[in-house]
Amino acid sequence: MIVLSILASIAAIGVICCFLFYLAVYALPLFAGVTAGVWAYGGGAGWLGGLAVGFVTGLATLLIGHLLLAFVKPLWLRLPIALAFVAPAALAGYHATHGIVKHTMPSETWQVVFSVVGAIVVAITALARLATLAPLGQDSQGVARA
Repeated sequence: MIVLSILASIAAIGVICCFLFYLAVYALPLFAGVTAGVWAYGGGAGWLGGLAVGFVTGLATLLIGHLLLAFVKPLWLRLPIALAFVAPAALAGYHATHGIVKHTMPSETWQVVFSVVGAIVVAITALARLATLAPLGQDSQGVARA
């Protein structure tokens, strides 16, 4: 029975890590939506208004980011846009990894080391996912010249 629970725990950690890698691109819209929703709620919009403002802000952030990545051609302009999405993903990766490793290793130094490695891996994964969402535009000639 204890072996089954160990295997189930490893599987659960694997599923959580897959979700983290898959959803890392959406960290910036989530942070923007939550911030705007909390601001609207604190401003007197109520919980329904806060949810609406947060949802619209998160969706607008995601849409604007994807449109900018799709239509901006110079690499020096695309890089800051991509980094705006990757930085919150790295922060989320750090904290998610830290939440996992603080239960498994007693040394705080190694917790931080593994958390930084987790943040780097999540940042690279988010950058790779962004690159596949909006690939670099290629010059299309239409007809090959002979």
